[in-house]
Amino acid sequence: FVASYGAYAAVISFLLMVLQSIIAPLPAFLITFANAALFGFWKGALLSWSSAMTGAALSFFIARAFGREFVEKLSSKGALNQIFKRHGKQSILIARLLPFVSFDIVSYAAGLSGMSFWGFFIATGVGQTPATLVYSYVGGFLTGGAKWLVTGLMILFALGFMIALGKQLYEERSKKKEQAK
Repeated sequence: FVASYGAYAAVISFLLMVLQSIIAPLPAFLITFANAALFGFWKGALLSWSSAMTGAALSFFIARAFGREFVEKLSSKGALNQIFKRHGKQSILIARLLPFVSFDIVSYAAGLSGMSFWGFFIATGVGQTPATLVYSYVGGFLTGGAKWLVTGLMILFALGFMIALGKQLYEERSKKKEQAK
């Protein structure tokens, strides 16, 4: 998909990663793999890292500008806010190192906390670097059948994620309708 944009492929990939960071319709590692496969290890890693940093900063500022109620509509509630208040940059760094922790929720929660932007930004940059390099390294070596296999698995993962998310949203809305009656 991204390659079909030719000279604008890097711009499209950058925008997809930023969009992923803000509303999370797609896991970031899928875009990181694609970037490495399309642009090579170093260019793909730099593109993935810089676009994820841009998305994280936007999420942080969205939280600051629009507040808790708006952010809770975009992301699920959690205890992250309290953790960030107590442990600040260290908690951001650790959250970025863990691949199963939602990128956008961490950014939003940090934006709602009293943490400084630059502390958040530096911890995010350092914390996401190892995963970006690993995903880019692996993505850069995918060719032929392995590339198609990983691409298929990533698509299945993304579809499964989106279906599970849709189901959860449907159940939450149904529950609210029942409570309103």
